[in-house]
Formats: sequence, C-alpha cells, structure tokens
Amino acid sequence: MFRNPAINIYSRDVMRLVRFYASLGFQETFRTPADGTPVHVELTLDGFRIGVASVDAAVADHGLRPDLGGRPVEIVLWSDDTDRDYACLTAAGALSLSPPHDFLADTLRSA
Repeated sequence: MFRNPAINIYSRDVMRLVRFYASLGFQETFRTPADGTPVHVELTLDGFRIGVASVDAAVADHGLRPDLGGRPVEIVLWSDDTDRDYACLTAAGALSLSPPHDFLADTLRSA
C-alpha cells in the first residue's frame, strides 16, 4: 500500500531551496546526514511534503541523471492574495515564469 506521498526536487544547492520553502512556512521534518551538509531534506506544509535532493547525491548514490533544465516540476501553493504574495516572492529573488493573471473564467488568480 502506498503512503506518505511527496515530491522530490533536485538541486545543486539543497540549503538554498530549504531556506526558500522554510520562508513560505514549510517545516523541516527530515534530513540526511543529520550532521554536516545535507544531501536530502524533507519539508512539510499542511500535510504536503517536498523533498529537496542533491543532484550530486542522486548521481553518486542512485545512478540517476537529473535534468535541471526546463520546467519538469510545478508546485501549487494557494494564497489569499496572489498579487501580494507574487510581489513578495519576486522581490525576494524568486524567478517569475508568469505574472499573476485571471484563470478559469476569472474565478482564480494564478501566477
């Protein structure tokens, strides 16, 4: 039986992504190794778990070849004020793939 679904994001800078998701309210729930530079960290927000994994560890430990090009992953975070939160994220250095816009017959605001 499957359980505890999560999504993994590969990164060349694990802690940079960990700090980013922590700033959105995610809480760290797991890291390995426990001491030193982590190669995998898991963060959770409202039951949703994100794993941030080192590209180098994925290659060395699992024989994977993560492709960091393109847009292979999308993570949805709901907001009460899309425009405000978009402005905060981009001001903090997040790259914008799309500015806020009306979506689904003006019932949702998306970025």
